[in-house]
Amino acid sequence: MNVHIMQSLHGKTALVTGASTGIGRVTALALAREGVRVAITARSADKLMTLAREIGPDTVVIPADLSKPQEVDGVIDAAINRLVHLDVLFANAGIYIAGDAAEGDPDEWDKLLMLNVHAVFRSINRVLPHMRKNGGGDILVTSSISAHQVIPFEPVYGASKHAVNAFLHALRQQVAGQNIRVGSIAPGTVLNELWGYTDPAEVDRKVATSEGLRSEDVSEAALFMLTRPRHVVIRDLVILPQALQL
Repeated sequence: MNVHIMQSLHGKTALVTGASTGIGRVTALALAREGVRVAITARSADKLMTLAREIGPDTVVIPADLSKPQEVDGVIDAAINRLVHLDVLFANAGIYIAGDAAEGDPDEWDKLLMLNVHAVFRSINRVLPHMRKNGGGDILVTSSISAHQVIPFEPVYGASKHAVNAFLHALRQQVAGQNIRVGSIAPGTVLNELWGYTDPAEVDRKVATSEGLRSEDVSEAALFMLTRPRHVVIRDLVILPQALQL
């Protein structure tokens, strides 16, 4: 019987977007612990520098606002140039808006769609030629349970995640046979800044009652996906708090 050994990440490189807080931050740290050289991007230069000091001196710091198309291009170019090659793109940056459609602010929706959808599409478009040239890579995107079912109190956020999933499903078929794996990780409620949870004690309480996930729960799932043998693609990984199974 063949035993499949997990893929080592040691010596690889990764770009993590939305790395200043939450899932992006803990995933950047987790990748670094596995021997990955990491490039990190987000709007807050101060938070990125704090994270870089935790990771180590080889960290590539690229402050940027990914809601601006030209800055998406700049981040991908800078990551490839400074890392020399890019093995993993973790497109994680995003914002969250809930509420009734009739009472929403379409200008705020536009900002959400630029970051949650357009920046993901554009960063993948920019990184694909590089991965093809270098013989493959991994593209992992933070999606949401909202990409798999309609949740009535977050119509615009859910629409953004449905759009990303549709894009990834088509992309996956386009790159089949090119050693480029495309995965989506779809968590339920994550107890971090995106959802308004900043008090560690409150996070602990919600975890104790199984009402939410820690960012680390999601980063561990991301590492699991990335360390599967190359012939294995985990298309969608849905991860939910036990008390809120949908």
